[in-house]
Amino acid sequence: MNLNSQLPNRALSISMALKPHAVITPFPLQGHINSFLKLAKVLHFKGFHITYVNTEHNHKRLLNSRGAQALDGLPDFCFETIPDGLPPSDASDAERFRSLCDSMQNNSLVPFKNLIKSLTKLAHDGVVPPVTCLISDGVMTFTMNAAQEFGLPVALYWPASTVSFLGVVHFRTLLDNGVIPLKDESCLTNGYLDTELDWLPGMKNMRLKDIPSFVRVTDSNEFVLNFLITEAQRAQKAQAIIFNTFEEFESDALKALSSMFPPLYSIGPLPLLLAQIPQHDHHLLESIGSNLWKEETQCLNWLQHQEPNSVIYVNFGSLVVMSPEQLHEFAWGLANSKKHFLWIIRPNIVEGGSMILSPEFLNETKDRGFIANWCEQEKVLNHPSIGGFLTHCGWNSMTESICEGVPMACWPWVGDQQTNCRYACREWEIGIEIENNVKREEVEKLVNELMEGDKGKKMRQKVLEWKIIAEDDTKPGGSSYINLENLIKDVLVKTRV
Repeated sequence: MNLNSQLPNRALSISMALKPHAVITPFPLQGHINSFLKLAKVLHFKGFHITYVNTEHNHKRLLNSRGAQALDGLPDFCFETIPDGLPPSDASDAERFRSLCDSMQNNSLVPFKNLIKSLTKLAHDGVVPPVTCLISDGVMTFTMNAAQEFGLPVALYWPASTVSFLGVVHFRTLLDNGVIPLKDESCLTNGYLDTELDWLPGMKNMRLKDIPSFVRVTDSNEFVLNFLITEAQRAQKAQAIIFNTFEEFESDALKALSSMFPPLYSIGPLPLLLAQIPQHDHHLLESIGSNLWKEETQCLNWLQHQEPNSVIYVNFGSLVVMSPEQLHEFAWGLANSKKHFLWIIRPNIVEGGSMILSPEFLNETKDRGFIANWCEQEKVLNHPSIGGFLTHCGWNSMTESICEGVPMACWPWVGDQQTNCRYACREWEIGIEIENNVKREEVEKLVNELMEGDKGKKMRQKVLEWKIIAEDDTKPGGSSYINLENLIKDVLVKTRV
């Protein structure tokens, strides 16, 4: 053996051994994947080797939507998979949610441990750095068992709002106080959901309808409700909990949670941290995407021909499933507003069938509307022609809208979206709510208010104020920036000498 020929490899191995290595595991839904990928990119820029863990099902979807080389990654940003324990299916993510919660907690621990063992062997062979920490979804706490077995610190990342996590923490309180379960399904429509909950610590002006929607059950043994209660309890044993938020924005919720949980790190908004990455590094990371649907770029070209602040952007995210009637009410509300609009309509957004818009609507809006299946949302929100955002209030959408200073019309559908909507409209003053039983007259009225009314102007001013605070927090010396540095130092690389 020529010893000299081994020296470069040995030098590489020594350098590699000093590099921290994070194994990052999101819950396998689009919003979680997007948020976790942003966090992974930020940590990669901070010097981490990244192993990003998708389910086999989503790995295939990403390759189908983004191309055969989409997950080749970089030498120090790698993708691995574990099974989700479910049979192959074309069901929507909304339909799969409950099954995923059940299956992954029962079936994914052993494959996840085997992945850590494989990475440990690769580290022993000098191929990758030794794993130094796990960062897992707040609803993937089974990974904590692996962390304990391998002696690794684990941080849980909650990719929704901090206040929605607090709402989940209060599920047990609502059960204990007899607020839930609902007496029967009539409580969904008879006004019971308007019950005021002003006694919940850390939450302001809340009604039962504003708590994450998993409380809307008639059986105290309902699976998802109890799954989330258990996951929140298990989170108390993590080394840290990470939130994509900034301190001024959710200070009450952060304060309330800080007395119940391990150290909390608010490190957001993540898009603003990503924006600080130098152009060369950012270009390399930008090639790594997470959209499970193929992005269409023609809409960006269309926006180029629109006047500043003249277009309302409409996107209900990756989970919302609406009735054909609701789709048509939104459509004619947009048409009757006479505003220019960019509307993202997933192929599976309508329950029970394909999406069909009437020829009359298409003819009415042909000169001022653009419809696409999916898009690069941050590029859209960043475009100067966008004046408002009609959204389902998913946390990624809300934080991205704040980062770009775009006010919102809110139509929450499920989960944390109701909580986010309440805070956007009542506490943060950056949104107006569309009633769940959507009517075209209301859509028309609120779109016009958002785009050119006095309330819309006030919301635009307010969201710009929040944007400035968020930018300051994510710059060196800001609270989110310091929290990220402390998270890395105190938790993610704490075992390092």
